[in-house]
Amino acid sequence: MERKYYLAIDIGASSGRHILGWLEDGKMMLEEIYRFKNGAEKKGDKLVWNDKGLFSSIVEGLKKCKEIGKIPVAIGIDTWGVDYALLDENDKLIDEVYSYRDERTLAVIDEVHSIVSEKDTYERTGIQKQVFNTIYQLYCDKKSGKLENAKTFLMMPDYLHFLLTGVKKNEYTNASTTGLLNAKTREWDMDIIEKLGFNKDLFKPLSLPGTLVGGLKDEIKQEVGFDANVYLPATHDTASAVMAVPNPNLPLYISSGTWSLMGIETPNENTSDLANQSGFTNEGGYNKSVRFLKNIMGLWMIQCIKKEYNDKYSFTDFVDEAKKVKNFHSIVDVNDLSFFSPDSMINAVKDYCKKTGQQVPNTVGEIVLCVYESLAECYAKAVEQIEDITGVKFNEINIVGGGCQNVLLNELTAKSTKRKVVAGPIEATATGNLLAQMLANGDIKSLNEGKQIIKDSFEIKEIIA
Repeated sequence: MERKYYLAIDIGASSGRHILGWLEDGKMMLEEIYRFKNGAEKKGDKLVWNDKGLFSSIVEGLKKCKEIGKIPVAIGIDTWGVDYALLDENDKLIDEVYSYRDERTLAVIDEVHSIVSEKDTYERTGIQKQVFNTIYQLYCDKKSGKLENAKTFLMMPDYLHFLLTGVKKNEYTNASTTGLLNAKTREWDMDIIEKLGFNKDLFKPLSLPGTLVGGLKDEIKQEVGFDANVYLPATHDTASAVMAVPNPNLPLYISSGTWSLMGIETPNENTSDLANQSGFTNEGGYNKSVRFLKNIMGLWMIQCIKKEYNDKYSFTDFVDEAKKVKNFHSIVDVNDLSFFSPDSMINAVKDYCKKTGQQVPNTVGEIVLCVYESLAECYAKAVEQIEDITGVKFNEINIVGGGCQNVLLNELTAKSTKRKVVAGPIEATATGNLLAQMLANGDIKSLNEGKQIIKDSFEIKEIIA
Protein backbone atom coordinates (compact mmCIF):
# COMPACT_ATOMS: atom_id res chain seq x y z
CA MET A 1 0.00 0.00 0.00
CA GLU A 2 1.32 3.42 -0.93
CA ARG A 3 2.35 5.59 2.01
CA LYS A 4 0.23 8.62 2.77
CA TYR A 5 2.50 11.45 3.87
CA TYR A 6 1.54 14.43 6.01
CA LEU A 7 3.77 17.48 6.48
CA ALA A 8 4.11 19.43 9.71
CA ILE A 9 5.87 22.78 9.36
CA ASP A 10 6.84 23.59 12.92
CA ILE A 11 8.33 27.06 13.46
CA GLY A 12 9.78 28.15 16.76
CA ALA A 13 11.45 31.35 17.87
CA SER A 14 14.93 30.11 16.91
CA SER A 15 14.36 27.58 14.13
CA GLY A 16 11.82 25.86 11.92
CA ARG A 17 11.59 22.42 10.37
CA HIS A 18 9.57 20.39 7.92
CA ILE A 19 8.71 16.98 9.33
CA LEU A 20 6.96 14.32 7.27
CA GLY A 21 4.76 11.88 9.14
CA TRP A 22 2.95 8.72 8.13
CA LEU A 23 1.32 5.68 9.73
CA GLU A 24 2.99 2.29 9.44
CA ASP A 25 1.92 -0.87 11.29
CA GLY A 26 -0.03 1.14 13.85
CA LYS A 27 2.82 3.53 14.56
CA MET A 28 3.52 7.12 13.58
CA MET A 29 6.78 7.51 11.69
CA LEU A 30 8.64 10.83 11.37
CA GLU A 31 11.25 12.14 8.97
CA GLU A 32 12.75 15.60 9.23
CA ILE A 33 13.49 16.71 5.68
CA TYR A 34 14.33 20.40 6.03
CA ARG A 35 15.47 22.76 8.77
CA PHE A 36 15.99 26.50 8.77
CA LYS A 37 17.00 29.26 11.16
CA ASN A 38 14.64 31.81 12.62
CA GLY A 39 15.11 34.70 15.00
CA ALA A 40 13.89 38.19 15.71
CA GLU A 41 15.93 40.89 13.97
CA LYS A 42 16.70 44.45 15.01
CA LYS A 43 15.56 47.03 12.42
CA GLY A 44 16.24 50.51 13.74
CA ASP A 45 14.48 50.60 17.09
CA LYS A 46 12.15 47.70 16.18
CA LEU A 47 12.53 44.00 16.95
CA VAL A 48 10.78 42.16 14.10
CA TRP A 49 10.46 38.80 12.36
CA ASN A 50 11.83 38.22 8.89
CA ASP A 51 8.45 37.19 7.47
CA LYS A 52 9.70 37.05 3.87
CA GLY A 53 12.62 34.85 4.89
CA LEU A 54 10.30 32.60 6.88
CA PHE A 55 7.94 32.09 3.97
CA SER A 56 10.82 31.54 1.58
CA SER A 57 12.09 28.77 3.90
CA ILE A 58 8.61 27.22 4.00
CA VAL A 59 8.57 27.05 0.20
CA GLU A 60 12.11 25.63 0.07
CA GLY A 61 11.03 22.83 2.40
CA LEU A 62 8.05 22.06 0.14
CA LYS A 63 10.44 21.81 -2.82
CA LYS A 64 12.43 19.29 -0.78
CA CYS A 65 9.32 17.05 -0.61
CA LYS A 66 9.19 17.02 -4.41
CA GLU A 67 12.94 16.47 -4.67
CA ILE A 68 12.86 13.34 -2.48
CA GLY A 69 9.63 12.08 -4.03
CA LYS A 70 7.55 12.21 -0.85
CA ILE A 71 4.56 14.37 -1.69
CA PRO A 72 2.29 15.12 1.29
CA VAL A 73 -1.49 14.83 1.03
CA ALA A 74 -1.80 17.54 3.69
CA ILE A 75 0.23 20.38 5.18
CA GLY A 76 -0.15 22.36 8.43
CA ILE A 77 1.88 25.14 10.02
CA ASP A 78 2.27 25.89 13.72
CA THR A 79 4.23 28.73 15.37
CA TRP A 80 4.50 30.55 18.69
CA GLY A 81 1.60 32.71 19.90
CA VAL A 82 0.73 36.42 20.36
CA ASP A 83 2.44 37.81 17.21
CA TYR A 84 0.41 38.76 14.14
CA ALA A 85 0.27 40.40 10.72
CA LEU A 86 -1.97 43.29 9.70
CA LEU A 87 -3.00 43.49 6.03
CA ASP A 88 -4.41 46.45 4.09
CA GLU A 89 -7.29 46.40 1.58
CA ASN A 90 -4.94 44.94 -1.04
CA ASP A 91 -3.83 42.15 1.32
CA LYS A 92 -0.40 43.73 1.64
CA LEU A 93 1.45 43.72 4.92
CA ILE A 94 1.22 46.95 6.91
CA ASP A 95 4.65 47.57 8.45
CA GLU A 96 6.82 44.78 9.88
CA VAL A 97 5.65 41.80 11.93
CA TYR A 98 6.81 42.71 15.43
CA SER A 99 8.43 40.20 17.77
CA TYR A 100 6.83 39.74 21.16
CA ARG A 101 10.20 40.59 22.74
CA ASP A 102 10.05 44.16 21.38
CA GLU A 103 9.69 46.62 24.25
CA ARG A 104 7.09 48.91 22.66
CA THR A 105 4.25 47.57 24.81
CA LEU A 106 5.74 48.77 28.10
CA ALA A 107 4.50 52.30 27.43
CA VAL A 108 0.83 51.36 26.93
CA ILE A 109 -0.03 48.68 29.51
CA ASP A 110 -1.27 51.16 32.13
CA GLU A 111 -3.32 53.01 29.52
CA VAL A 112 -4.98 49.77 28.36
CA HIS A 113 -5.94 48.94 31.94
CA SER A 114 -7.29 52.42 32.56
CA ILE A 115 -9.89 51.46 29.92
CA VAL A 116 -10.36 47.79 30.85
CA SER A 117 -9.11 46.91 34.33
CA GLU A 118 -6.61 44.09 34.86
CA LYS A 119 -9.15 42.21 36.98
CA ASP A 120 -11.90 42.55 34.37
CA THR A 121 -9.53 41.57 31.56
CA TYR A 122 -8.54 38.37 33.38
CA GLU A 123 -12.10 37.48 34.41
CA ARG A 124 -13.26 37.84 30.80
CA THR A 125 -10.31 36.41 28.85
CA GLY A 126 -8.51 34.21 31.38
CA ILE A 127 -5.21 35.41 29.95
CA GLN A 128 -2.46 36.33 32.37
CA LYS A 129 -1.01 39.83 32.10
CA GLN A 130 2.26 39.56 30.16
CA VAL A 131 4.16 42.45 28.58
CA PHE A 132 4.07 40.74 25.17
CA ASN A 133 0.32 40.07 24.95
CA THR A 134 -1.35 40.87 21.63
CA ILE A 135 -3.84 43.17 23.35
CA TYR A 136 -0.98 45.55 24.22
CA GLN A 137 0.73 45.16 20.85
CA LEU A 138 -2.48 46.10 19.02
CA TYR A 139 -2.99 49.09 21.27
CA CYS A 140 0.49 50.28 20.23
CA ASP A 141 -0.63 49.91 16.60
CA LYS A 142 -3.75 51.92 17.33
CA LYS A 143 -1.75 54.74 18.92
CA SER A 144 0.73 54.80 16.01
CA GLY A 145 -2.13 55.01 13.48
CA LYS A 146 -1.27 51.65 11.92
CA LEU A 147 -4.74 50.23 12.56
CA GLU A 148 -6.41 52.91 10.40
CA ASN A 149 -5.45 51.11 7.17
CA ALA A 150 -5.79 47.58 8.51
CA LYS A 151 -8.50 45.37 7.01
CA THR A 152 -7.31 41.93 8.15
CA PHE A 153 -5.80 40.60 11.37
CA LEU A 154 -3.99 37.25 11.10
CA MET A 155 -1.90 35.50 13.73
CA MET A 156 1.52 34.43 12.46
CA PRO A 157 0.54 30.90 11.32
CA ASP A 158 -2.74 32.24 9.88
CA TYR A 159 -0.68 34.67 7.79
CA LEU A 160 1.67 31.92 6.57
CA HIS A 161 -1.32 29.70 5.67
CA PHE A 162 -2.78 32.67 3.76
CA LEU A 163 0.45 33.11 1.79
CA LEU A 164 0.29 29.41 0.84
CA THR A 165 -3.39 29.25 -0.08
CA GLY A 166 -4.79 32.76 -0.52
CA VAL A 167 -7.43 31.85 2.12
CA LYS A 168 -7.75 33.76 5.41
CA LYS A 169 -8.64 31.89 8.59
CA ASN A 170 -8.38 32.87 12.25
CA GLU A 171 -7.52 29.67 14.11
CA TYR A 172 -8.79 29.23 17.67
CA THR A 173 -5.73 28.04 19.65
CA ASN A 174 -3.44 30.83 18.47
CA ALA A 175 -6.19 33.45 18.72
CA SER A 176 -6.66 32.39 22.33
CA THR A 177 -3.22 33.80 23.21
CA THR A 178 -4.23 37.36 22.24
CA GLY A 179 -6.07 38.39 25.39
CA LEU A 180 -9.03 39.24 23.12
CA LEU A 181 -11.04 35.99 23.38
CA ASN A 182 -13.74 35.44 25.94
CA ALA A 183 -12.73 32.45 28.08
CA LYS A 184 -16.32 31.27 28.55
CA THR A 185 -17.67 31.63 24.99
CA ARG A 186 -14.32 30.77 23.28
CA GLU A 187 -15.12 33.56 20.79
CA TRP A 188 -13.75 37.08 20.26
CA ASP A 189 -14.67 39.35 23.18
CA MET A 190 -16.23 42.19 21.18
CA ASP A 191 -16.85 44.21 24.33
CA ILE A 192 -13.11 44.49 25.07
CA ILE A 193 -12.31 44.97 21.37
CA GLU A 194 -14.74 47.88 21.05
CA LYS A 195 -13.74 49.50 24.36
CA LEU A 196 -10.11 49.61 23.21
CA GLY A 197 -11.11 51.18 19.91
CA PHE A 198 -10.14 48.25 17.67
CA ASN A 199 -12.16 47.74 14.49
CA LYS A 200 -14.21 44.61 15.20
CA ASP A 201 -14.35 43.79 11.46
CA LEU A 202 -10.65 42.87 11.70
CA PHE A 203 -11.54 39.75 13.68
CA LYS A 204 -13.05 37.00 11.54
CA PRO A 205 -15.00 33.95 12.81
CA LEU A 206 -12.74 31.42 14.51
CA SER A 207 -11.87 28.09 12.91
CA LEU A 208 -10.94 24.97 14.87
CA PRO A 209 -7.96 22.65 14.35
CA GLY A 210 -8.80 20.19 11.59
CA THR A 211 -10.45 22.82 9.37
CA LEU A 212 -9.51 22.68 5.69
CA VAL A 213 -7.94 25.99 4.61
CA GLY A 214 -7.59 25.13 0.93
CA GLY A 215 -5.18 23.95 -1.75
CA LEU A 216 -1.91 25.66 -2.65
CA LYS A 217 -2.09 28.86 -4.71
CA ASP A 218 -1.33 28.38 -8.42
CA GLU A 219 2.02 30.16 -8.23
CA ILE A 220 3.06 28.07 -5.20
CA LYS A 221 1.97 24.87 -6.98
CA GLN A 222 4.12 25.82 -9.96
CA GLU A 223 7.11 26.65 -7.81
CA VAL A 224 7.05 23.51 -5.64
CA GLY A 225 5.78 21.09 -8.28
CA PHE A 226 2.69 19.67 -6.53
CA ASP A 227 -0.58 20.50 -4.83
CA ALA A 228 -1.75 19.50 -1.34
CA ASN A 229 -4.55 20.37 1.03
CA VAL A 230 -3.60 22.78 3.80
CA TYR A 231 -5.30 22.02 7.12
CA LEU A 232 -5.30 23.99 10.33
CA PRO A 233 -3.47 22.06 13.03
CA ALA A 234 -3.59 23.48 16.54
CA THR A 235 -1.52 26.37 15.17
CA HIS A 236 -0.18 27.46 18.55
CA ASP A 237 2.87 25.26 19.06
CA THR A 238 2.06 24.48 22.70
CA ALA A 239 -1.48 23.43 21.78
CA SER A 240 -0.01 21.00 19.24
CA ALA A 241 2.55 19.75 21.78
CA VAL A 242 -0.18 19.11 24.36
CA MET A 243 -2.09 16.99 21.82
CA ALA A 244 0.98 14.72 21.75
CA VAL A 245 1.10 14.15 25.53
CA PRO A 246 0.78 10.33 25.59
CA ASN A 247 -1.80 10.22 28.38
CA PRO A 248 -5.56 10.15 27.68
CA ASN A 249 -6.57 11.25 31.19
CA LEU A 250 -6.08 14.70 32.74
CA PRO A 251 -2.28 14.79 32.65
CA LEU A 252 -0.06 17.41 34.22
CA TYR A 253 2.38 18.43 31.51
CA ILE A 254 5.37 20.62 30.77
CA SER A 255 5.88 21.58 27.15
CA SER A 256 9.59 22.21 27.43
CA GLY A 257 11.46 24.40 24.95
CA THR A 258 12.28 28.10 24.72
CA TRP A 259 9.39 28.47 27.18
CA SER A 260 8.28 25.93 29.75
CA LEU A 261 4.48 25.78 29.64
CA MET A 262 3.22 23.87 32.63
CA GLY A 263 -0.40 22.97 33.18
CA ILE A 264 -3.34 20.72 32.46
CA GLU A 265 -5.82 20.35 29.61
CA THR A 266 -9.38 20.67 30.81
CA PRO A 267 -12.88 21.25 29.42
CA ASN A 268 -13.39 24.25 31.71
CA GLU A 269 -11.77 27.66 32.06
CA ASN A 270 -10.65 28.91 35.48
CA THR A 271 -10.64 32.69 35.85
CA SER A 272 -10.77 32.80 39.64
CA ASP A 273 -8.83 35.33 41.72
CA LEU A 274 -6.59 32.51 42.97
CA ALA A 275 -5.76 31.44 39.40
CA ASN A 276 -5.00 35.05 38.50
CA GLN A 277 -2.86 35.73 41.58
CA SER A 278 -0.95 32.48 41.00
CA GLY A 279 -0.03 33.52 37.45
CA PHE A 280 -2.11 30.99 35.47
CA THR A 281 -3.53 31.57 32.03
CA ASN A 282 -6.34 29.93 29.99
CA GLU A 283 -5.38 29.19 26.39
CA GLY A 284 -7.16 27.18 23.73
CA GLY A 285 -6.61 23.51 22.97
CA TYR A 286 -7.85 20.95 20.46
CA ASN A 287 -11.64 20.67 20.20
CA LYS A 288 -12.14 23.94 22.15
CA SER A 289 -10.53 22.56 25.30
CA VAL A 290 -8.65 24.88 27.66
CA ARG A 291 -4.97 24.68 28.44
CA PHE A 292 -4.82 25.94 32.01
CA LEU A 293 -1.14 26.68 32.36
CA LYS A 294 1.67 28.85 33.59
CA ASN A 295 4.26 30.47 31.34
CA ILE A 296 7.71 29.78 32.80
CA MET A 297 10.80 31.35 31.21
CA GLY A 298 12.18 27.94 30.21
CA LEU A 299 15.30 27.02 28.26
CA TRP A 300 15.44 30.50 26.70
CA MET A 301 17.92 31.27 29.49
CA ILE A 302 20.14 28.33 28.51
CA GLN A 303 19.86 29.22 24.80
CA CYS A 304 21.04 32.78 25.55
CA ILE A 305 23.94 31.51 27.69
CA LYS A 306 24.98 29.11 24.90
CA LYS A 307 24.98 32.01 22.44
CA GLU A 308 27.07 34.15 24.81
CA TYR A 309 29.71 31.44 24.88
CA ASN A 310 29.70 31.61 21.03
CA ASP A 311 28.25 28.08 20.87
CA LYS A 312 31.50 26.71 22.30
CA TYR A 313 29.41 24.34 24.43
CA SER A 314 26.63 22.03 23.24
CA PHE A 315 23.55 21.47 25.40
CA THR A 316 25.05 18.08 26.33
CA ASP A 317 28.30 19.83 27.36
CA PHE A 318 26.26 22.12 29.61
CA VAL A 319 24.74 19.12 31.38
CA ASP A 320 28.19 17.53 31.78
CA GLU A 321 29.62 20.77 33.23
CA ALA A 322 26.69 21.13 35.64
CA LYS A 323 27.16 17.56 36.89
CA LYS A 324 30.77 18.35 37.88
CA VAL A 325 29.70 21.14 40.24
CA LYS A 326 30.05 20.54 44.00
CA ASN A 327 28.73 22.63 46.91
CA PHE A 328 26.89 25.22 44.88
CA HIS A 329 23.20 26.00 45.21
CA SER A 330 21.72 29.37 44.21
CA ILE A 331 18.18 29.90 42.98
CA VAL A 332 16.87 32.70 40.76
CA ASP A 333 13.26 33.56 39.95
CA VAL A 334 13.26 32.46 36.31
CA ASN A 335 10.16 34.56 35.63
CA ASP A 336 11.82 37.79 36.77
CA LEU A 337 11.69 40.37 33.98
CA SER A 338 15.49 40.75 34.15
CA PHE A 339 15.71 37.42 32.29
CA PHE A 340 13.17 38.29 29.56
CA SER A 341 15.50 40.01 27.09
CA PRO A 342 18.80 40.98 28.78
CA ASP A 343 21.93 42.16 26.99
CA SER A 344 23.79 39.42 28.87
CA MET A 345 21.95 36.45 30.39
CA ILE A 346 25.11 35.40 32.25
CA ASN A 347 25.36 38.80 33.93
CA ALA A 348 21.62 38.80 34.64
CA VAL A 349 21.95 35.50 36.52
CA LYS A 350 25.02 36.70 38.43
CA ASP A 351 23.43 40.05 39.30
CA TYR A 352 20.27 38.36 40.60
CA CYS A 353 22.31 36.06 42.86
CA LYS A 354 24.39 39.02 44.10
CA LYS A 355 21.26 41.11 44.72
CA THR A 356 19.63 38.30 46.74
CA GLY A 357 22.74 37.58 48.82
CA GLN A 358 23.40 34.11 47.36
CA GLN A 359 26.54 32.48 46.02
CA VAL A 360 27.42 34.05 42.68
CA PRO A 361 28.02 31.47 39.94
CA ASN A 362 31.32 31.86 38.13
CA THR A 363 32.05 28.69 36.16
CA VAL A 364 30.04 27.48 33.18
CA GLY A 365 28.80 24.55 35.26
CA GLU A 366 27.67 26.77 38.14
CA ILE A 367 25.80 29.15 35.83
CA VAL A 368 23.84 26.43 34.01
CA LEU A 369 23.24 24.42 37.21
CA CYS A 370 21.77 27.57 38.75
CA VAL A 371 19.32 27.83 35.83
CA TYR A 372 18.40 24.12 35.85
CA GLU A 373 17.80 24.03 39.62
CA SER A 374 15.84 27.28 39.43
CA LEU A 375 13.59 25.85 36.70
CA ALA A 376 13.00 22.68 38.75
CA GLU A 377 12.10 24.77 41.84
CA CYS A 378 9.72 26.87 39.75
CA TYR A 379 8.05 23.70 38.44
CA ALA A 380 7.62 22.43 42.01
CA LYS A 381 5.87 25.65 43.08
CA ALA A 382 3.64 25.53 40.00
CA VAL A 383 2.56 21.93 40.79
CA GLU A 384 1.49 22.97 44.28
CA GLN A 385 -0.42 25.95 42.87
CA ILE A 386 -2.25 23.83 40.26
CA GLU A 387 -3.25 21.33 42.94
CA ASP A 388 -4.47 24.13 45.25
CA ILE A 389 -6.50 25.77 42.48
CA THR A 390 -8.03 22.61 40.98
CA GLY A 391 -8.26 20.39 44.06
CA VAL A 392 -6.73 17.56 42.00
CA LYS A 393 -3.58 15.68 43.08
CA PHE A 394 -1.06 14.68 40.41
CA ASN A 395 1.41 11.82 40.82
CA GLU A 396 3.34 12.35 37.61
CA ILE A 397 4.48 15.08 35.24
CA ASN A 398 4.55 14.49 31.49
CA ILE A 399 7.41 16.47 29.88
CA VAL A 400 7.25 16.79 26.10
CA GLY A 401 9.27 18.73 23.54
CA GLY A 402 12.97 19.27 22.99
CA GLY A 403 13.63 20.04 26.66
CA CYS A 404 12.58 16.52 27.67
CA GLN A 405 15.97 15.31 26.40
CA ASN A 406 17.71 17.10 29.27
CA VAL A 407 18.23 14.17 31.64
CA LEU A 408 19.66 16.34 34.42
CA LEU A 409 16.74 18.78 34.34
CA ASN A 410 14.32 15.82 34.37
CA GLU A 411 16.08 14.37 37.43
CA LEU A 412 16.08 17.74 39.21
CA THR A 413 12.38 18.14 38.35
CA ALA A 414 11.51 14.73 39.78
CA LYS A 415 13.54 15.56 42.93
CA SER A 416 12.04 19.05 43.41
CA THR A 417 8.45 18.07 42.70
CA LYS A 418 8.66 14.64 44.39
CA ARG A 419 6.75 13.20 41.45
CA LYS A 420 7.44 10.71 38.68
CA VAL A 421 8.57 12.37 35.47
CA VAL A 422 7.50 10.86 32.13
CA ALA A 423 9.68 12.29 29.35
CA GLY A 424 8.73 12.19 25.65
CA PRO A 425 7.99 12.49 22.84
CA ILE A 426 10.76 14.89 21.85
CA GLU A 427 9.09 16.13 18.65
CA ALA A 428 5.81 16.75 20.44
CA THR A 429 4.77 19.88 18.54
CA ALA A 430 5.30 18.39 15.09
CA THR A 431 3.68 15.13 16.25
CA GLY A 432 0.59 16.99 17.52
CA ASN A 433 0.46 18.98 14.29
CA LEU A 434 0.50 15.74 12.27
CA LEU A 435 -2.09 14.17 14.58
CA ALA A 436 -4.56 17.02 13.92
CA GLN A 437 -4.11 16.56 10.15
CA MET A 438 -4.55 12.77 10.37
CA LEU A 439 -7.69 13.24 12.48
CA ALA A 440 -9.07 15.70 9.92
CA ASN A 441 -8.34 13.29 7.09
CA GLY A 442 -9.91 10.32 8.91
CA ASP A 443 -6.75 8.21 9.21
CA ILE A 444 -7.01 8.41 13.02
CA LYS A 445 -10.51 8.23 14.49
CA SER A 446 -10.12 9.97 17.87
CA LEU A 447 -7.68 12.00 19.92
CA ASN A 448 -7.31 9.17 22.44
CA GLU A 449 -6.51 6.71 19.64
CA GLY A 450 -3.89 9.20 18.45
CA LYS A 451 -2.38 9.47 21.93
CA GLN A 452 -2.09 5.68 22.12
CA ILE A 453 -0.39 5.58 18.72
CA ILE A 454 2.08 8.23 19.94
CA LYS A 455 2.75 6.22 23.12
CA ASP A 456 3.45 3.13 21.00
CA SER A 457 5.61 5.03 18.49
CA PHE A 458 8.17 7.01 20.45
CA GLU A 459 10.60 6.42 23.29
CA ILE A 460 9.04 7.51 26.58
CA LYS A 461 11.34 7.56 29.63
CA GLU A 462 10.34 7.46 33.27
CA ILE A 463 12.30 9.13 36.08
CA ILE A 464 11.18 8.19 39.59
CA ALA A 465 11.46 10.85 42.29
